[in-house]
Amino acid sequence: MQSDHYTKRAQKEGYPARSVYKLEEIQRKFTLIHPGDRILDIGAAPGSWTLYAVRKFLGRGGSIVSVDLKPLGLNPIPKQVTFFQGDAFEQPVRSSLTEHSPYDVIISDAAPSTTGNRTVDTARSEDLASQLLILAGEVLKPGGSMVMKLFQGGGERPLLRDMEAIFGKAKLFKPKACRDDSFEIFLIGTQYGGTPHER
Repeated sequence: MQSDHYTKRAQKEGYPARSVYKLEEIQRKFTLIHPGDRILDIGAAPGSWTLYAVRKFLGRGGSIVSVDLKPLGLNPIPKQVTFFQGDAFEQPVRSSLTEHSPYDVIISDAAPSTTGNRTVDTARSEDLASQLLILAGEVLKPGGSMVMKLFQGGGERPLLRDMEAIFGKAKLFKPKACRDDSFEIFLIGTQYGGTPHER
């Protein structure tokens, strides 16, 4: 695939992937992450979202727990990062994530294994998003925030309603940094539990 503006910028700025600019745009619009936060990054590999959070928000305290089926492509892994390789929804990784909770924010650019069949892929993405919402209910602080990726295929509205049931505010958002041919969108939830974030 031909390198675009975002790919070249990521290489120049030392990020493993162009996906970092999706999070940057989301952060600019919704202010999900604050300095010193405890962050959970699900589907973290190759590590661009984790590295962005470390660089921008974890200079004076805070920490990030990152998890992925694949190795994290950061060498060295920053000292503020605890990485677990494995499935976030299966033991013992899930227990490890819970032990490090509660989190101020959950960030996830995770996508399911794709088949090329859009119906199958969107169904898998919706299932992944549902699992992430369940996990959020177990590990997110009252008042916390969350962002997760979803493949568009008709399930966006039901999932948005599910998010609205547990977050004070919920939105669908497509960053400009998404590729033109991408059918991904992001679900953004803030004020988890409908209560102000106590700091």
